[in-house]
Amino acid sequence: MKAKLLLGLIIMGSLLTSCYVQPIIEDDFIEASALNTDQVLQSYDLWYVDINATEGNGEVPFLQRAFTVSFVDGVLYANNNIVGIGKTGNGFGIDVGSYATLRGTVEVNHDIDGLWLLDIYAVNNNTIEIRDSRSGTSYFLNGYQTNSFDYNFVFYDNIDYFIQEYDAWEKIYTSETGALNDFDEENYIQFNPDFFRSSIDANGTPITSLQWDFEGDYQVYNVENDETLKTLTLAYDTVGNDYFELYVINDSTIELYHPSSETVYEFKGRGYQQYLKSGKSSIDKKRTKSTNPTMQVKRSRKK
Repeated sequence: MKAKLLLGLIIMGSLLTSCYVQPIIEDDFIEASALNTDQVLQSYDLWYVDINATEGNGEVPFLQRAFTVSFVDGVLYANNNIVGIGKTGNGFGIDVGSYATLRGTVEVNHDIDGLWLLDIYAVNNNTIEIRDSRSGTSYFLNGYQTNSFDYNFVFYDNIDYFIQEYDAWEKIYTSETGALNDFDEENYIQFNPDFFRSSIDANGTPITSLQWDFEGDYQVYNVENDETLKTLTLAYDTVGNDYFELYVINDSTIELYHPSSETVYEFKGRGYQQYLKSGKSSIDKKRTKSTNPTMQVKRSRKK
């Protein structure tokens, strides 16, 4: 049973009026006033949701969906997308609802998920536990200031979600150098959480009119000692596997380098899915506990 914190958070609340952030005391339920609870939530600009640390079999949808959340003067912000992270909302993301604090709890009124009453525990100097007592599910959030938060790390660490945030990727460039291969014919790729599919339809075809010719499994890999390089395998159901080095040019353009043919391809994202702001359902987009496997390879792309 976690000890309850009274005086410590009251003292902390007074210190938070300065620029110095007093460390949160470990393993305590925040049972000070509603004001002190709010000061704890606002003591960091961003709370990164460590999805792999989640405990319990239930779910708080808006936390399951978010990479970061921010509590700012009664407004709840979230970075639900990897596309634009660090730039959208000056790094805070988008407005997804409102919140109010009670003694050691926060009541969130989410734009889609409705009302949630959640308990807050201090874990260490920059980590809080947000617990849904109804389902017994806990999320662990790490606090950061925007000027010290590593958005690039979050981007590359969640590259799987990035490639899923477009309805399709359209090929816009194929290098003149490189041996002929079957992938030359493919002009569109779509990445879903559990599979990919591709199309040889002509460039400029509306996404809704695409005929998906191939389907199969895919896997994104980390590369040992190279945080910004990812590799990608496409396991076609009928024609075998393809292996690529995956490079990100910008928030809407990726490069696939095919080492076996030494061909470079560029793809442009079409149909960006901004969760909570588009007409698409955000309920289907949720983060899951996962870690990409690691490959021991070296970059073979020649610039």
